[in-house]
Amino acid sequence: MERLLYLTRKAEFAASHYYHNPDLSPEENQRLFGKCNNPNGHGHNYVLEVTVKGEIDPRSGFVVDLKQLKEIMNREVLDAMDHRFLNKEVPEFSTRIPTTENLAITIWQRLRPKLSKARLHRVRVYENHDLFVDFYGEE
Repeated sequence: MERLLYLTRKAEFAASHYYHNPDLSPEENQRLFGKCNNPNGHGHNYVLEVTVKGEIDPRSGFVVDLKQLKEIMNREVLDAMDHRFLNKEVPEFSTRIPTTENLAITIWQRLRPKLSKARLHRVRVYENHDLFVDFYGEE
């Protein structure tokens, strides 16, 4: 009988961004995004939760090697996004508006191929204490 367990690891990073759609006029961008359309950007202290699922390894008792999961999250997310201007320093956001929704999708796309034993279940990104996005990989 398969017994799936879900394990969540949390990390924090700070980054800045701004919202701008190049297909819209400056007036439309301002109307749609308001103060978030400032090209000088604004910052957030993001909280990331990565949930993986899998069966317990009978040898280790783990769902996933915690050290390996932390290293993957550091390499793929924190090293690439912490203290960065997302629009200009993270390649995915040169053509994608760095909303919290798109940030969750981008993190999923960066992490999923790097996991082997456990499977990615959810990426949750908090933009602040009362706003977060969950992404479960439906693409």
